[in-house]
Amino acid sequence: MSKAYSITWIKCAALAAACFLPLASAHAQDAKIGFVSTERIFREAVPAKTAQAKIEQEFSKRDRELQDMAARLKTISERLDKDAAVLSESDRMRRQRELTDLDKDFQRKQREFREDLNQRRNEELAVVLERTNKVIKQIAEAEKYDIVFQEAVYASPRIDITDKVLKALNK
Repeated sequence: MSKAYSITWIKCAALAAACFLPLASAHAQDAKIGFVSTERIFREAVPAKTAQAKIEQEFSKRDRELQDMAARLKTISERLDKDAAVLSESDRMRRQRELTDLDKDFQRKQREFREDLNQRRNEELAVVLERTNKVIKQIAEAEKYDIVFQEAVYASPRIDITDKVLKALNK
């Protein structure tokens, strides 16, 4: 394809776009648009709150165990710092190794806890999101919305249907 042909093609495409843009804009004005704040749904919807409470209950025991382990680590570390001057070199090294091993174990358990917690949270939120999407689709079909956005930089309160979705989810 020659360069002149390419330039001509680009000019024709630009001219066509310029001609049809006002028509597309006029047609878009007839479209019914809605917006749903997913963040508000996750924060305010009863199913989301229930899921969060379920996760907190499920992980509370492990969280307490980690907090206890952190307190034990702190106590052992402080005791080692305090006693370091009077301990023999071998005792100090042994206690330092024990502290290091305990800290590694703590770090591993903490990482596993975070990974498990994030996985469960994602599972529960996926269920809430799936249910939310079904409700949004029902509202959109019932009220004849052409498109409903779940993310936007800005959305006018006039098109925000989050309250309707929350009301339907909370039934």
